[in-house]
Amino acid sequence: MTAPTPTYSTTIPDSEPSGFMLPDLFSDCHYPLRLNPHCYPVSRASEQWLLNETSLAEPKITKFMGLHAGELTAACYPDADAFHLRVCSDFMNWSFSIDDWLDEFDVDGTFGIRDCCISAFRDPINFQTDKLAGKMCKSYFSRFMQTAGPGCTERFIRTMDLFFIAAAKQADDRAKGHTLDLESYITVRRDTVGCRPCFALIEYVAQIDLPDEVVSHPVIKAMEEATNDVITLSNDLLSYNVEQSSGVGMHNMIAVLMDEQGLDLQCAVDYIGQLCKDNIQRFEDNRATLPSWGEEIDRQVAIYIDGLQNWIVGPLHWSFDSNRYFGKDGHAVKQNRIVKLLPKRPLQ
Repeated sequence: MTAPTPTYSTTIPDSEPSGFMLPDLFSDCHYPLRLNPHCYPVSRASEQWLLNETSLAEPKITKFMGLHAGELTAACYPDADAFHLRVCSDFMNWSFSIDDWLDEFDVDGTFGIRDCCISAFRDPINFQTDKLAGKMCKSYFSRFMQTAGPGCTERFIRTMDLFFIAAAKQADDRAKGHTLDLESYITVRRDTVGCRPCFALIEYVAQIDLPDEVVSHPVIKAMEEATNDVITLSNDLLSYNVEQSSGVGMHNMIAVLMDEQGLDLQCAVDYIGQLCKDNIQRFEDNRATLPSWGEEIDRQVAIYIDGLQNWIVGPLHWSFDSNRYFGKDGHAVKQNRIVKLLPKRPLQ
């Protein structure tokens, strides 16, 4: 995804918009949505794990229970057995929590969490820490290490490190009041979205460990990037309303397009919708040019590509089932695509 240059002009409206219409995100996403048969017992067990670890209190408990991260995990890893799905569910619940926690951290705090978590990933048994984030990493990653291959493990840790580095960059921009240009935003956002480690989990749940020459191949990298961009772009569309009402600086492509390109809200939304469509096409175009590495590796690659496909369709449906972006109105918004802007909360 390169920084878009809109080819049409727009005028700034005289009054603030009251809402916008989402693009039809499903018309070009024809991939089947499958739910892991272990979804509900594993999801409930994972939720209880996080509640026990974090000792959340209301209203945070209600907010967390409305997240339904286990259901997202079950849609993204529909063929995982219960053990591997549980590890992924614990990671996903932790990941959403750490994403929220990092919004409150400065650069030094973010790097402190990074050092702790990466150390826990490197040696989940022997590394000792009092930090809650690190303790939770030790819990799920010690189970991950029981069956994960060395390549898959290294890819997970490396991409988690990229996530923390990008989160620190975001914290620095937030503290300094910096507004990113579009190219810089795209670069940072590809890692703050936090999906790249989830791609390593595709290998983990399938019990495969792709050779370096496969994962470094330009076609595989292009398909990963297209998947990541669809997730990122659609997430910016679906999370915009909650973000714009928060009263703090937004890390969202809609805001960047409006600021840098002078687009109005609906034009920015429509443009991102087109980018989602373009990236699904890019995924398919690259699928058609996949080389062959021999029968066994090709079988593993097919599993991995199917996993990327699940990561395109799963989050899209989950975003309307979860309470994270639309509260109780997700199903209505999914049907009519109309988003009414929430009032902006005053700064604390």
